[in-house]
Amino acid sequence: MDRMTSLDEHPGGHPGERAAADPVRLLAIRDTPLSVDEVFAAVGDAAAGGTALFVGTVRDHDGGADVAGLGYSAHPSAEEELRKVAEKVAADFPVRALAAVHRVGELAIGDLAVVVAVSCPHRAEAFEACRRLIDDLKRDVPIWKHQRFSDGTEEWVGAC
Repeated sequence: MDRMTSLDEHPGGHPGERAAADPVRLLAIRDTPLSVDEVFAAVGDAAAGGTALFVGTVRDHDGGADVAGLGYSAHPSAEEELRKVAEKVAADFPVRALAAVHRVGELAIGDLAVVVAVSCPHRAEAFEACRRLIDDLKRDVPIWKHQRFSDGTEEWVGAC
């Protein structure tokens, strides 16, 4: 996917000022490193009093086992499903702006796997919307994690 949604100007607004019509500002599934700064910048909005950001990283253990590395794979419908999740969150909360990017391919310990952010008029709404965004992304978007452990075993995890 790796594209940003349209950033229209407000009528009579300043150049680069984003329209509130579509709060979904950035959605991407990428095989390149993710940027917290890019996601944070995408949800900037002068009417937002709160911005919540979640960063998921590759950890060195899972379920008591040492993780050596992992890879993420996405179904061809993943981008479409990510958009559905984002639009549902935007419809259920007073979202001013929303962004979500997920990495695919081979990742090392410490790499960013997913970055999501939501800005809303108030902090409580931003926290709730961001939590829903990451939880629904993990549950509904067909991205799978293949973990390799230090002892030579491996496992596939259903939805990232």
